[in-house]
Amino acid sequence: MDHLNTIVPSNLNLPHPIQIQVPLQDKNWFKTGGCAQFYCEPQTAIDFQCALQWAYDNKLPLTILGEGANILINDEGIPGLVIHPKLHTIRHYPITAIHTHLEADCGVSFGDLIQYCLDHQLIGLEEFSGIPGTVGGSVFINIHYFEFLLSNFIVHAQVIHKNTGIITRVDRDWFNFGYNYSTLHNNEYYLLSATFLLRQGDALETAYAQGRSHEIIRHRKQRYPKSNTCGSFFRNFYPSEVTLESNGTKLIYVAYYLDKIGVKGQLAVGDAIVSYQHANMLVNRGKATSNDLIGLAKTMQELVFQQFGIIPQPECRLLGFSKYPLL
Repeated sequence: MDHLNTIVPSNLNLPHPIQIQVPLQDKNWFKTGGCAQFYCEPQTAIDFQCALQWAYDNKLPLTILGEGANILINDEGIPGLVIHPKLHTIRHYPITAIHTHLEADCGVSFGDLIQYCLDHQLIGLEEFSGIPGTVGGSVFINIHYFEFLLSNFIVHAQVIHKNTGIITRVDRDWFNFGYNYSTLHNNEYYLLSATFLLRQGDALETAYAQGRSHEIIRHRKQRYPKSNTCGSFFRNFYPSEVTLESNGTKLIYVAYYLDKIGVKGQLAVGDAIVSYQHANMLVNRGKATSNDLIGLAKTMQELVFQQFGIIPQPECRLLGFSKYPLL
């Protein structure tokens, strides 16, 4: 692909230099995909602004990459500039006798953030234990676990505009949070930091929260594959998309339909296979390409359509594809 061979301007001057043709296989959970045409790891807000300005001046598309836990990267790579934020500051300050604001930068691992909370007796975010991702990615998709939504804890945040580099403080309503959705999906703004409202616990409450965190992680390890996957590949259906009902309630859960077509642990394309643990999770057995995973996902779509007349759509983000590769 010609666009992956562009020469970096000789007058480039960034605090953290732009790199060329950086492999991305080690930067996503599927362990597949090609190279970033250009790549950088800003460590401060100023670094981030400089990277955005450079991409704007050179008319390059932008991709923000966190831990790569919910993405599939094209085997031919990602054109433009891939920004992998390395802003890692966490800070907290009490606002009442029982409540505390916790501010975390976008590059902080959410697992590390939960451990920080437990170390400082801050209660609430342990409900999201075991969900991979950075703070930026977690806010982007509004991570959830049963009835708990990350948006329930967010108070405000700092976002940066992709074209101007202007940093703005926004409140929770700005994000227009929904299921697996936030305003950040419009790709006009990127998260710099988020502030959460948490409760200050005592020693006993913190011990309970630590135990709950461990139990959630244990439960997830039993139910789901823990490597070489993106988690749930397809989103649940919207009620308007399905006709099947159970006890008067629309059957929106995509795993129900995938279980019915019998693909769990059986259907494979190349070295990509449907997990034996969960019918909505695709796994790279070691040598799969992104093209294998696309072929597997498309076959699953076809089988569901043949039996039920509906087509599952991905929850996994597809990066670097010039044309939509699925049905």
